[in-house]
Amino acid sequence: MDEKLTTKLRILSDAAKYDASCASSGAPKRAAGLDGIGSTSNGICHAYTPDGRCVSLLKILLTNYCLFDCAYCINRRSSNVERARFTVEEVVSLTLNFYKRNYIEGLFLSSGIIRNPDHTMEQLVLAAKTLRREHGFAGYIHLKTIPEANPWLIEQAGLFADRLSINIELPSADSLARFAPEKKAASITGAMSQMKERIDEAKEDRRKFSPAGQSTQVIVGADATTDAALLNTSAVLYKDYALRRVYHSAFSPIPSPSAVLPMKAPPLQRENRLYQADWLLRFYGFTADEVASASRDGMLALDIDPKAAWALQNRERFPLDVNTADREMLLRVPGLGVRSVNKIVAARRHTRLRLADIGRLARSVKRLLPFLITADYRPTRISDRANLRPNLADAPVQGSLF
Repeated sequence: MDEKLTTKLRILSDAAKYDASCASSGAPKRAAGLDGIGSTSNGICHAYTPDGRCVSLLKILLTNYCLFDCAYCINRRSSNVERARFTVEEVVSLTLNFYKRNYIEGLFLSSGIIRNPDHTMEQLVLAAKTLRREHGFAGYIHLKTIPEANPWLIEQAGLFADRLSINIELPSADSLARFAPEKKAASITGAMSQMKERIDEAKEDRRKFSPAGQSTQVIVGADATTDAALLNTSAVLYKDYALRRVYHSAFSPIPSPSAVLPMKAPPLQRENRLYQADWLLRFYGFTADEVASASRDGMLALDIDPKAAWALQNRERFPLDVNTADREMLLRVPGLGVRSVNKIVAARRHTRLRLADIGRLARSVKRLLPFLITADYRPTRISDRANLRPNLADAPVQGSLF
């Protein structure tokens, strides 16, 4: 790789790291001794395909030049950052070369707005189309779509991408008007609605159109929006637009920040609690209002996960008999995840479950003891909220919900 292209890759992979909507995470180098190529510093991230596989993606921007001046974005037009721009041919070449070397299994491609939204969208689509049509690329492609672009271009993107995403960035129209005046909430939701319609139509006709659906990202802590409001926004997005995922990204102060932004980032634990709450909405049958009912002034507790907080708020509903309780209520027991509950429901058809049985079916019996009754166990007394909270606080992320 020549020096000029290496410099572009460094700039445009770093510029893409603020977008969490492809589920990026740290990854070790695949090949030691190769200076940067294939490492996370040069844009390798992780994402999940529709069948649940974890894949490595080349995560880059087509360019970090941008006509927009969104206050929270490091690539805004008034930002003093090093700029670069790939050609479509360079994006295609990088993707194919990384793929052939087994560094990646796909591409995540976004961009700043150059010339106008239509031109930018055309370039993104052309990159994906060239990979698919001219090179027979069968890897995973995630395209960031631009809501202000012509609807026909967004439809073209869905023909070549596995997933599409449009970032709403901020949860309210008022915040968007203040921090990103060139963006319009109606344009974003309109594009989401269009994508949902095309995805639904493709499923009915058994055609491929963005088979992994669509996702979005919301920035946490750049404005005064509460966690309760964020969760209500997520619930609406899931219900109205069938989004696969709403990613929450904690605001991080950027170089040369806008004066309207907060000077400090929110605690990362807040982002973690919102992700846990998001799982409750998607997989555990909770509503946004139920999760928020255990919050204080609309903010989720930081010392305890939202499922445990709800259980303490509704202590009168526990303990539950594992041999008779509805599946829906078992899913609300702190420490019981979907898989454990399914195993319990299947096993109790054949025998009355004892505490030792639960120990084999769940991850942590200790967390369950105050909330469950088994054939040979019943809590000796109903523990109150004050006594239970210290035992449930600061639990591991996975153990707290799953």
